[in-house]
Amino acid sequence: MNFLNLIRWKNLLMIALVQLLIKYALLEPFGVQTSLDTLGITLLIVATICIAAAGNIINDIYDVETDFINKPDKLIVGKSISEKTAYNLFILFNVLGVGVGFYLSYSVGRNAFFSLFVIISALLYVYATYLKQTLLIGNIVISVLVALSLIIVGIFELLPAINNTNQQTQLTFFKIIFDYAVFAFIINLLREITKDLEDINGDYKAGMNTLPIAIGSERATKVLFALSFIPLFLVGSYVINSLYKNELAVIYFIIFIIGPLLYSTIKLFSAITKKDFHHISIVLKLVMFFGMLSLLLYFYSMNK
Repeated sequence: MNFLNLIRWKNLLMIALVQLLIKYALLEPFGVQTSLDTLGITLLIVATICIAAAGNIINDIYDVETDFINKPDKLIVGKSISEKTAYNLFILFNVLGVGVGFYLSYSVGRNAFFSLFVIISALLYVYATYLKQTLLIGNIVISVLVALSLIIVGIFELLPAINNTNQQTQLTFFKIIFDYAVFAFIINLLREITKDLEDINGDYKAGMNTLPIAIGSERATKVLFALSFIPLFLVGSYVINSLYKNELAVIYFIIFIIGPLLYSTIKLFSAITKKDFHHISIVLKLVMFFGMLSLLLYFYSMNK
């Protein structure tokens, strides 16, 4: 169980789920021309979650000092799993992920796509060792990488299969995937800042320069409160402009996405304690989960 917690197995399952949903709930039902068969999408998922697991491990290795203060009961590296073992697992997952990524890129005839896996792996290492300590840059980088876990499906599935006759269709579905990636980026960025507010004590003692440390917890909360209106506006506009004819979709978005987003915004107005920010972080994670599950609405609209 310590190993599963080290690699953040729940987060990895969410990555695998959304990649499967993009293929089997969005692309396949509409008969979109794709490049990956069942083995191909499986390899893409393996490559993605292996590199993500490696990123989680290296992050835990460099977070021992802050986690000892912020989350002593959840400390794994140096307690349940030695630092040497953790490093070996980090290397193993990286090699496996990048290796599978190379094979997959070769199999779709796009060797250049291999660079994506190398860049993602390198950025996760740089994030854990340096960027995480810098003002907002680390938050933005990790949120971009979360968004890339969605976009990479579109890159491998749609781009190699594009031709003169299907170009418009391929680009339309790539835009849908990109819109979901933007949603994931924004929600994850809000959650990263929320976690910085939650972990301000340990981060301060570790000499990190997060937003709450740079401008103070109260001001950072106000900034986060203001930023929380962005996804509310974007999702609300999307429902009004694109989903108004689909009653089920409108109800789903109001209950599972707009509602929780509005709730977290209201909670932010009075959030002060570590417990408050932890609660808001969980709500935002659920918003992202239900946002990804909304891909099933495309499948439903095709089969009702």
